[in-house]
Amino acid sequence: MKRLENKYGANVNFMLEEKNTSICMEALFADETEEYRSPGQAKAGEWVKYRFRILKDNVDKVLLVENGNCHALSLKESQGIFDYYEIKLCLGEDRVRYYFCLKKGEEICYFNKAGASFELKEEYSFQMIPDFFTPDWAKGAVIYQIFVDRFYNGDKSNDVENGEYAYIGEQVSKVEDWNKYPAFMGIREFYGGDLQGVWDKLDYLQYLGVEVIYFNPIFVSPSNHKYDIQDYDYIDPHYGKIVKDEGQLLEAGDLNNQNAGRYISRVTNMENLKASNAFFADFVKEVHKRGMKVILDGVFNHCGSFNKWMDRERIYEGQKDYEAGAYVAKDSPYRTFFQFNDENSWPYNPNYNGWWGHDTLPKLNYSDSPKLKEYILSIAKKWVSEPYCVDGWRLDVAADLGNSEEENHQFWKDFRKAVKGANPDALILAEHYGDASRWLQGDEWDSVMNYDAFMEPITWFLTGMEKHSDSYIPHLEGNSASLIQTVNFFERNLAKPSIDVAMNEISNHDHSRFLTRTNHVSGRVQDLGWEAANQGVSLAVLRQAVVMQMTWTGAPTLYYGDEAGLCGFTDPDNRRSYPWGKENHELIDFHKEMIRIHKQYKPLKGGSFLFLWNDYRKLAYARFTKEEAIIVCINTEKEEAYCQLPVWRAGVEKDAVLSAKRIMLTDSKGYNVGILSNPVEEGMMKVTIPKEGALVFSVSRRKNGNKEK
Repeated sequence: MKRLENKYGANVNFMLEEKNTSICMEALFADETEEYRSPGQAKAGEWVKYRFRILKDNVDKVLLVENGNCHALSLKESQGIFDYYEIKLCLGEDRVRYYFCLKKGEEICYFNKAGASFELKEEYSFQMIPDFFTPDWAKGAVIYQIFVDRFYNGDKSNDVENGEYAYIGEQVSKVEDWNKYPAFMGIREFYGGDLQGVWDKLDYLQYLGVEVIYFNPIFVSPSNHKYDIQDYDYIDPHYGKIVKDEGQLLEAGDLNNQNAGRYISRVTNMENLKASNAFFADFVKEVHKRGMKVILDGVFNHCGSFNKWMDRERIYEGQKDYEAGAYVAKDSPYRTFFQFNDENSWPYNPNYNGWWGHDTLPKLNYSDSPKLKEYILSIAKKWVSEPYCVDGWRLDVAADLGNSEEENHQFWKDFRKAVKGANPDALILAEHYGDASRWLQGDEWDSVMNYDAFMEPITWFLTGMEKHSDSYIPHLEGNSASLIQTVNFFERNLAKPSIDVAMNEISNHDHSRFLTRTNHVSGRVQDLGWEAANQGVSLAVLRQAVVMQMTWTGAPTLYYGDEAGLCGFTDPDNRRSYPWGKENHELIDFHKEMIRIHKQYKPLKGGSFLFLWNDYRKLAYARFTKEEAIIVCINTEKEEAYCQLPVWRAGVEKDAVLSAKRIMLTDSKGYNVGILSNPVEEGMMKVTIPKEGALVFSVSRRKNGNKEK
């Protein structure tokens, strides 16, 4: 049996010559896009068409093996050098796992999500999950993540004031210098960013091409990160509207929040809370009017010690609009919302379970409280319904919720029913590291923040850095084989509906800024200092990452300020304020152009994905549909690289006069969006990739299509 030496670089003429002696592995293709599985998402009982591509007249038999059952496909049509085989099968009620088997004489090979192989690896099988639908608007949508306190201060009247209240042993402070670096323990310092500030910058977001705004938490909370929710029912007036501002600030040295009259008035007075909710409803209407969406951060595993259900700070105690918190009184209606470990410590019982032992983050106790679950599900429905109508939830530490795996899964099943029942087009994304397939069976989450199959492999490949900047591993930098293997390994756990809407970030509020990772400096801000995050960074490498982000399968997600050149080690340094007036405008315009390309070219939102060629420090892949292919080339070397790309594998027909259009070039000097022609001869494209560069080409798949003259 003859095997081919170069998996990604073979010439089409060589393939045609060899087609009678062995299976042409490079020609084999199928995936889970509409061209090869239609419909891509289906209901139980619906007929599904499966399609497979081979080199013309190259195999004796094409089989589809699903859940142990073997089905023979029939030749449907021939186009150019390819034959296409098809079969229609009725989708049952259970998940289908399937792969293809090709036979030629005594030779047998297999095709699955990892591509063609002579060895069967069933764990890489394609998946079809009945009744699993994710929102069409979210597939490939460009998302912009905003950490509100650091984005823009649009309303100075709602700023947190110095000494307004105390949090974790110190009084809070107002930052007067917008460009100040965040303090090492900066959770109690506030820059003044708010929802009015986001409203003021909607024109900017539209200029970029943003389609979805994802907010870090915006509900009433005492910290600037707001993952310690105080009141799930209301938008924090410090982000919304303060219409009644009464009470005193704390005296110097006073840490007793019962004396924090100003804070108590701002966050418990119903006039402020209702005004903030009404303002948010108007904000979402404005966003929707502009054709954009809004996703909120849902923190349902734990709340905060300030929460009205717990009231450890005793700011709700005795107020007419609020019942006693569980910390305050044993007979509190919220007693079962938390797990207390000492039944004899009331009033003011500090012996409760905190998430990871943090008493500022009480763990919510769903096991003993159907009322708590009912309340949280009502919150989930409330914000996706009128008058707010937000478009989805991002779920914080979603796998940690509950006290058992069974309880966790049941909660998220009920959560999905509640949210989708109120807004069928709402998106449910979860924060998760590792295999999330147990939650992605169509009845819990829609998808995840794509750490394993995007952020981490892209970061290792382009920088050799761990995503927190905690370590530098030189042999992973430029290791394209490792990238391909890692992406294939982790994507095997994701069904297509989840892949299409996966949140593809290179930076966020929990990890170092990508631009800082390009300097290969390992460590944290408290050890290295702020300036170390800015030194020796590479805009060229960042541009390569953005090219990959905007041409990858899924929803590219920008972290505010990355496009303007923000640096920063992991939190809190990754939460620097947006540098208004000090932006890198060339970098902003580059992001704008890559977003335009992502939105303009159909293969980049719904096309197939195929690795075409790789070498050490170099990579090329294609996104393609019936009509068009996008070819992406990456070179991490500090010298230019030459390659021949088998674009015929992306369906580009064997045509001597065909040419590709270069639509983006970025290298160590900058970027260029001028359109240039690049010949495609006999299905191959010769390319010179500049040092630290990336190229993006568009090429018609059909010889009668539009061609650059």
